[in-house]
Amino acid sequence: MQQFRQLNRKNLTAKGGLVAGRRYLLPNPSPKRTTATKRSTTGAKAGTSHGISTTPLLPSALFGSAYSPVPVRDRALGGAVYYLSPGHGGPDPGAIGTYGTHKLAEDEYAYDVTIRLARVLKEHGATVYMMVQDPNDGIRDEAILKMDHDEIGYPNQVIPLSQVYRLRKRIAEVNRLQARHKGAYQRLIALHVDSRSAGQNIDVFFYHHPGNAMGLRLAKNIHKVFTARYKRAQPNRPYSGNVSERGTLFEVRNSRAPAVFMELGNIRNQKDQRRFLVPDNRQALANWIYEGLLADYTGR
Repeated sequence: MQQFRQLNRKNLTAKGGLVAGRRYLLPNPSPKRTTATKRSTTGAKAGTSHGISTTPLLPSALFGSAYSPVPVRDRALGGAVYYLSPGHGGPDPGAIGTYGTHKLAEDEYAYDVTIRLARVLKEHGATVYMMVQDPNDGIRDEAILKMDHDEIGYPNQVIPLSQVYRLRKRIAEVNRLQARHKGAYQRLIALHVDSRSAGQNIDVFFYHHPGNAMGLRLAKNIHKVFTARYKRAQPNRPYSGNVSERGTLFEVRNSRAPAVFMELGNIRNQKDQRRFLVPDNRQALANWIYEGLLADYTGR
């Protein structure tokens, strides 16, 4: 960032911001060279220059002040494009659980795991689209995540109350982006939290379209990581999460990018609630999903 500011000090605003339409120099990994690219607040066509994406990326503010900016640690996922779709949002909180006097909303916990996953993917060079965005939540380290209804759909759309219209708009946007990134490795990850009997403790489940071999492979790769991680973290209990077909799921059925739909647990079960209430556990979910995505990408 310091190199960027030094290179572009004459073209930045007084507060260090960018100006639409101006050209900026990007620091090259080699200190002897720089490369110019045009960055506009209105976005640019998809593509890369010297490994640096010129696709409109997630604003750092979306991760919250404690988690931005996002450092790029390596380019292990360079060239990969991910569409992350946390369940519900806006006027629909999804499944509701009870913890003492508190209400736990599916959309808040699914969103926190998803935005954590988005950050990890960006750390490793991926292009990431959050199909649901909350303008002010960021990554939260509280146990009880306050419910709100201000989430929007990518890029800046009101989220309808109707589930049918909501998913149609979301997948239409995914498919529009998929066409823009034609030829790239692209995957859709939908994260949800289930609601079952309060006495039912469940593991993480993975669903794919029955006719999509790449979606099946992706689900298996993530499932393999979860099986290994649970064996290490909780060696005294079997891991029962599995991979199965679910062609009736709208996102899985209609996404042109191979998709995996994940149920992260039962929000009404006290044991499963620890998976969501402890922020380190939410981060672990995001990290394990990343490991599965990396295995799928490198093994393609």
